Amino acid sequence: MAHSYDLMLLLDADAPEERRAAAVAEVEKLIAAEGEMIGDYRWGVRRMAFEIDHHPEAEYRLFQFTGGNDLLERLRHSLKIMDGVLRFRIIRLRPGAPPPPTPRDQAPRQREEREPDGKVAARAAADAPPA
Repeated sequence: MAHSYDLMLLLDADAPEERRAAAVAEVEKLIAAEGEMIGDYRWGVRRMAFEIDHHPEAEYRLFQFTGGNDLLERLRHSLKIMDGVLRFRIIRLRPGAPPPPTPRDQAPRQREEREPDGKVAARAAADAPPA
């Protein structure tokens, strides 16, 4: 019995374009052989919440497809050993699930420059060695 799935793929943004394209082509080939592609969404290079293998950014790709357990096992096996893949996650979709949202544009994040709390500044001044 075939179900619908999301495959979120995080590719190494520092890897050569050919390696990333080869990984995407392999995923597309596996899905076409044993399932049906519903959607392919390119979310581009984005900053991750935490570094993976010292990589702060990754290229995000979302594939929606239908398939059986054999396809899932082949995808998991291939993605675990594939060069250029930082992480992947396969999630089964409920029937009637809405399409994926478009990713929000990420503006460069800047740290806010805040004045320290008066209590913290007073405590720091009290703990400072005399000048």
